[in-house]
Amino acid sequence: MSISAAEVNKLRQETGAGLMDCKKALIETNGDFEAAIDFLRKKGAKIAANRAEREANEGVVIAVTNEANDYGILLNISSETDFVAKNEEFIATAKEIAQLALEKRPADKDALNALSFQGVTVAQTMLDMVGKIGEKIEIKRFESVSGKGLIPYIHMGYRLGVIVELNQTVNDKNSVVGKDVAMQIAAMNPIALSADEVSDDVKDRERAIAREKAIADGKPDNLLDKIAEGAVNKMLKEATLLSQPFVKDNNLTVLKYVKSVDKDLDIVSFKRVALS
Repeated sequence: MSISAAEVNKLRQETGAGLMDCKKALIETNGDFEAAIDFLRKKGAKIAANRAEREANEGVVIAVTNEANDYGILLNISSETDFVAKNEEFIATAKEIAQLALEKRPADKDALNALSFQGVTVAQTMLDMVGKIGEKIEIKRFESVSGKGLIPYIHMGYRLGVIVELNQTVNDKNSVVGKDVAMQIAAMNPIALSADEVSDDVKDRERAIAREKAIADGKPDNLLDKIAEGAVNKMLKEATLLSQPFVKDNNLTVLKYVKSVDKDLDIVSFKRVALS
């Protein structure tokens, strides 16, 4: 049957699929517009099934909080290539879904996928993008944060996001501190806020590694425990946020930097999501 350019263009505007895909969909469905939309969505599901085992380690990370700065989300929508990740429409869709999550506050990734978004579910939107782009695309991670004062930060062109929780409501002064600390977290990737939050398993593993190295280096037995404890203390200093040297002034730890601005200000917690 004859399919007009206007019909193809209308379907393309509705679905975002390519011209040839839209024309094929209309031909296969004898010009039935709604059936053609379903045809393209089924194509997306088929592509998704075929690419399910592929790696999708590119994409974007969105970090955003509500106007009150007491609720925030970290959202990672993945793709296979950075070409797709840098696409303005892909980034815009990720931001819109992040705003939807801020408004609806889904409990987890499954609940987010079930939300209505532009007339379909978020999950269906992912499948529609798969059909349009031809890559594996999915919501890979979704984290929500609640707290008195939250500061979001997006690093490296949407490749990494951080939310820092303060013990105060956000104001002009502490928001600067929060962003500085978020940048520290992005750059240095601490494993915990402080040494108290590091599990005994992590400390024991560090001790074991240090002892084995000391033995291999021929250190005397009576020094092994001291060497192992020294290695643990060094790791805790370097890998826990508040003890790390502040990246903007290595003469200060992060804790001393925060207290130099406001002695009553504390960093309560943080979350960091990066492409993986």
